[in-house]
Amino acid sequence: MSPRAQKTILLATDFVTICLAWLVYYLIRVYSGWIVVPIEPELFGPMVAVYLFWFLLFVMVGLYRPWYAASRVDELTLLVKTTVVGCLFLFFAIFVDDAGISAGVSTRVLILVYWVILFGLVGGGRLLLRSVQRRMLLSGIGAHHTLIVGSAARSRELFDQVQRFPALGYRVVGFVRIDRRWAGKTDREVPVLGNVEDLSAIIRRNSIREILIALDSHDHDRLLGIIAQCEGTGVGLKIVPDLYDIISGQARTNQIYGFPLIEISPQLMPPWEEAMKRMLDVLVSGLVLIVGLPLWLLIALLIKIESHGPVLYKQERVGRDGQRFSIIKFRSMYQNAESAGPQWANKKDPRVTRVGRVLRRLHLDEIPQLMNVLDGKMSLVGPRPERPVFVEELSREIPMYPRRLKVRPGITGWAQVKHKYDESIEDVRKKIEYDLFYIENMSLRMDFKILASTVSHMLLGKGH
Repeated sequence: MSPRAQKTILLATDFVTICLAWLVYYLIRVYSGWIVVPIEPELFGPMVAVYLFWFLLFVMVGLYRPWYAASRVDELTLLVKTTVVGCLFLFFAIFVDDAGISAGVSTRVLILVYWVILFGLVGGGRLLLRSVQRRMLLSGIGAHHTLIVGSAARSRELFDQVQRFPALGYRVVGFVRIDRRWAGKTDREVPVLGNVEDLSAIIRRNSIREILIALDSHDHDRLLGIIAQCEGTGVGLKIVPDLYDIISGQARTNQIYGFPLIEISPQLMPPWEEAMKRMLDVLVSGLVLIVGLPLWLLIALLIKIESHGPVLYKQERVGRDGQRFSIIKFRSMYQNAESAGPQWANKKDPRVTRVGRVLRRLHLDEIPQLMNVLDGKMSLVGPRPERPVFVEELSREIPMYPRRLKVRPGITGWAQVKHKYDESIEDVRKKIEYDLFYIENMSLRMDFKILASTVSHMLLGKGH
């Protein structure tokens, strides 16, 4: 079953159980006779509103993340926490509703009844669904195509462990060797698909979803090479626990059925923070574009008066997961400024117009990119998107550079507030350090700090 089909079934299960829970609660509240309700409340309108409330809350806390060989107990624990917090919110909503129809205070005690009904139905529905999924995994249905990468001895040991736990959902389709001393073409009736240098191609050819890494503790550089080759492929990476010290700060332990693995570079932000970040992107972008419209029209007029050419400048860039898109900026250079090909900018660049120089100093040339933010191709905060030609060059020269493509690019970022404008490949190398630091420490708190620094730069005219 595809991940999309699994998510569709989960959404349908939650929809039915959440709505059924509200129906049962409504019947108890209105027809049980426990309380007096002067006016019979509407059923379907509140039911839809309550479902949307729980749907958004479940998305924010991560209850719709892909479930794959995860603990059902952990999922139910998260569901308990989420429904308790949600019901506390609904307690106050019902308080306002009851005040409007002059119902007694005892009505609000029913919120505890509602929580019991909700958790019982939603938790029961999810538990049933996950149990079916687990049975399917035990039967080999829905298991992920998996590679084991490492030395011969450690790969065999890891393979034997995986085979003892089919509910983990790993279908090992082959080994990838890290040295040529592993001469055989098959092992444990599983083919040796090639060498670690060809890992990216092996992943694509075999539709690999998971990679289990079996390395010795001294193979630090080789581990970084494997991670770099897997960037942008969408595969999950896990290693055996004794290598945790290599990637401290980037790993999360995942232990199921007594079988410990360490997940490399797991979800970068908690789901609720990621949802709030996107909400902030949309609200701020829309507000700035609408409120500042007279100023943006004035800037457009000044650009047209000073030089020939379009008001807006478009250029292809590489975004999240390697997807290409066009950034949109107010044109700050003379038309055809890059007719000789891509070039690095500099402080006294003769290609920049007088209006463009002011726009750059105040960062106002970036404003049209808010349309990219609204469209979901960019974020307010994130690594700056680069041109494809530079992405290809830097991916070859700088280890871990493709990791920048795991997040939406941003209009501003940690590198922009900490380092000067890119004038050479050395500036890019330095900024990558800041970008990787940001990616590993992404949070709403850090985004607010970066936005505050950016506004300060704009007011003080520190851009260039």
